[in-house]
Amino acid sequence: MSELLVAAVGFAVLFALILARVPIAAAMALVGVGGTAWLSGWSVALATLRQGPFERASSYTLVVIPLFVMMGYLSARAGLSQNLFRAANTWLGHRRGGLAMATVAGCAGFGAICGSSVATGATMCSVALPEMRRYRYADSLSTGAIAAGGTLGIMVPPSIIFVIYGIMTEQSIGKLLLSGVVPGLIETGLFMLAIAAVTAWRPHLGAPAPAASWRDRVLALRDVWEVMVLFAIVVGGIYGGIATPAESAAFGAVGALVFGLVKRRLGWGSLLGALDETVRTTAMVFFIVIGADLFGYFMALSQMPIRLAAWLTDLQVAPVVVLWAIILTYIALGALMDELAMILLTVPIFFPVVKAVGYDPIWFGVIIVVVVQIGLIAPPVGLNVFVIGGMARDVPLATIYRGVMPFLAAMIVLLVMLTVWPEIALVLPNRMK
Repeated sequence: MSELLVAAVGFAVLFALILARVPIAAAMALVGVGGTAWLSGWSVALATLRQGPFERASSYTLVVIPLFVMMGYLSARAGLSQNLFRAANTWLGHRRGGLAMATVAGCAGFGAICGSSVATGATMCSVALPEMRRYRYADSLSTGAIAAGGTLGIMVPPSIIFVIYGIMTEQSIGKLLLSGVVPGLIETGLFMLAIAAVTAWRPHLGAPAPAASWRDRVLALRDVWEVMVLFAIVVGGIYGGIATPAESAAFGAVGALVFGLVKRRLGWGSLLGALDETVRTTAMVFFIVIGADLFGYFMALSQMPIRLAAWLTDLQVAPVVVLWAIILTYIALGALMDELAMILLTVPIFFPVVKAVGYDPIWFGVIIVVVVQIGLIAPPVGLNVFVIGGMARDVPLATIYRGVMPFLAAMIVLLVMLTVWPEIALVLPNRMK
C-alpha cells in the first residue's frame, strides 16, 4: 500500500475515532503511532512514542501556555473583567446598541490578559448579560455580541492558539503574538460597526442607556489601569526585546496575582481555584500537543504535505486562489469539528502549501486565528455559542446563531482586508527588536 493511501486511511480512522467521541489527544496519538508502525515498523513507532512526548513536554517553549492561562484565571477572579465592562459601558452605553459595543470592548480588553475565547466569553456573559437584559436588549443581539466578542480572546495577545501554531510551525511566538494586535483592534471596530448597523436597521434590538457625564467617563478609566499595565508588561516586553514570551508571561502572571491580593479579591479559595483550573487546562493542551506531534510525524513519513504542496504549486494558479481554497476548507471544517483539533490536523498539511506559494508564515498564523474565530460561532458546531447557551439557558441556540450572523460578516471582511493588505498583521512583528 502506498504512503498516500496509508495517510488517507489514517485520516479516515482519525475522523471515525473523533465521531466516536474518543478524546482528540488519544485519537491523534493512536493513529500517529499506528500509522508510523505501518510505514516504518513497530521499533520506529515505539521509539517515537518513547522520546517524542518527553521532548515536547520538557520544551521550554511550552512554559508560555500555563503562565498565560494562569494570568487569565487570576485576572478573572480578581474582578478585572467587571471593571473593564463598567468602564466601556460608561463610554459607550449611551449609544444605540452601546451595551453590546461595551461588551465587545470588554471582551477585547479581557482577551488581552486571558488568551482563551471560551473563558473570555463565559466571563463576560456573567457580567454583561444581566445589564443588557436590564435595558431590554434583544436576546439575539446580547448573546450574539458576547459569543462573537469572546473570540477576541484568541486574537488579541496573549493567545494560546498563536502559541500552539508557533510550536507546530517553529515560528517566533513573540512575532505571532504581536501580529494579532492590529487585526484585533480592527476586528473590535468591525464588530462595533456591525452592532451600529444592526441597531440602526432595527432600533428596538438595543435601546441606548442613560449617558454618563464626562467626569464619570474619566473616572471610569481608573478601573482599567491594571489591565493596561498587564498588557504593557506582556506585549511591551516582547515588542521592545526586553523579555522573551515566557518571561513576559511570567511577569504577567505575577502581576495578576499581585493585583488580586492588593484588591483583596483573591482569597485562598479563589487562588486555589485559579491554580486548579490552570493545571486542568494546561494538562489538556499538553496532551493535545503531544498527540498532534505523534500524528504529525506519521504525516511526515507519508509525505502527504510535501506532495500536496508540490501538486498545488504545479497547478499554475494564482497564490490567492490557493489561499482562499484553504480558507474555505477551514471554514467548512470549523463548522463541523472542534477548532483546536482542526488546527492540529490541518496545519501540518496546509503550512507547507502556504510556504510553497510564497505567503508569510506569521501572516498565515493570523489567517488561521480568524478562521478559528469563525468556527467558534458558526453553526452547527460553534463552541462559544454552546457555552453562552449553557449560561443563558432560557435563550434558544437558534436565537444565538441568528445574533452572531452580523459578526460572521465582519470576520469575513477582516479576512478580505488581511488578504489585500497583509501588512495589517506584519507591521508590529517586522518592527520587533
